[in-house]
Amino acid sequence: MSNITETLTPTIQKRAKQDPFQYHDYYQIDDLLTDEHKLIRESVRSWIKKEVSPIIEEYAQQAKFPRHLVKQMGEIGAFGSNLPAEYGGGGLDDISYGIIMQELERCDSGIRSTASVQSSLVMYPIYKFGSEEQRRKYLPKLATGEWLGSFGLTEPNHGSNPKGMTTRIKDEGDHYLLNGAKMWISNAPFADLAVVWAKDDEDIIRGVIVERGMEGFTTPETHGKWSLRASATGELVFDNVKVPKENLLPKSKGLRSPLTCLSSARYGIAWGAIGAAMDCYDSALRYSLERIQFGKPIGGFQLTQKKLAEMITEITKAQLLAWRLGTLKNQGKATPAQISMAKRNNVEIALKIAREARQIHGGMGITDEYPIMRHMMNLESVVTYEGTHDIHLLITGMDVTGLNAFK
Repeated sequence: MSNITETLTPTIQKRAKQDPFQYHDYYQIDDLLTDEHKLIRESVRSWIKKEVSPIIEEYAQQAKFPRHLVKQMGEIGAFGSNLPAEYGGGGLDDISYGIIMQELERCDSGIRSTASVQSSLVMYPIYKFGSEEQRRKYLPKLATGEWLGSFGLTEPNHGSNPKGMTTRIKDEGDHYLLNGAKMWISNAPFADLAVVWAKDDEDIIRGVIVERGMEGFTTPETHGKWSLRASATGELVFDNVKVPKENLLPKSKGLRSPLTCLSSARYGIAWGAIGAAMDCYDSALRYSLERIQFGKPIGGFQLTQKKLAEMITEITKAQLLAWRLGTLKNQGKATPAQISMAKRNNVEIALKIAREARQIHGGMGITDEYPIMRHMMNLESVVTYEGTHDIHLLITGMDVTGLNAFK
């Protein structure tokens, strides 16, 4: 593994700090995990503590994406962990994938987003909807982090309603002509390729692989974000881009294809949000035992204990929800509606825990001496992307009533 201090600015090196996080398992959920699950968790956590936690605050403050971490994430198996080893994946189960996402987001949602997009929204659709040639050409390089990918679905005027997309691919005989634009795309500014969803001549949504360097393909970066500041966000703009016929994902057809990918990403978020919640709780608990007011630690006051007790209760419930969902996913039984429930619930409790943790930290909670405000700001994006909080509620509502509230 490379020595990342060689790539850091003097400011970041000066401010590098230790990560004192301790894992919290109130209901002994570790008993439900295999030894392999726990080994994977410890491996990723060790990498996070050594390589990422010491620098993440400064990268977030500077709104810079730590690009040097991409290949390292490939080295630790964070990309395509639940895809077959023959294509460069880890060959692991879905609980392992969730655990990896939890450990990455325990550090930062932006770091988890990079891995989540690469795994669930780029590698997964190529594996599921691509040809054998596409799998062997792209997946190994994406798995190692040699290439970074992005996922183009959301448009400036079509977020929660992707079916209304206006990006189109026109059959020109020996190639497709791609025109349109995608917005709020993680990894876009540095992506080597993009899995893009567009309507064909029959208004059917299809997936195509667009590679950097194709004439007319640009990826302007989105600036001014108060959230996911250590993550690269941008646009995908297509101006008469000639896409080779062999870059069409042959098994993709209709909106169900990209939505299947989103279900995989949402599953990872359900685990990832627990990591952010645990980090906020861990920091708040430690601070409450160290901060003295009125002659005793503030953890000894009833209102502080109420906050901490509610935090660990919600974390425990979220852990059980994610574990059960992972078990169902391993069995091929998890439904999109079940995934929506877990994503919505776990992100919501993480946001609430971040806000309560900020109060326990008092004024110190707004500084980067602690991770609270960074997590809180990041989660404001997580609660919106991959399906907004309200959209996921409607998915559950439609599932239990059989009535479609989207129309």
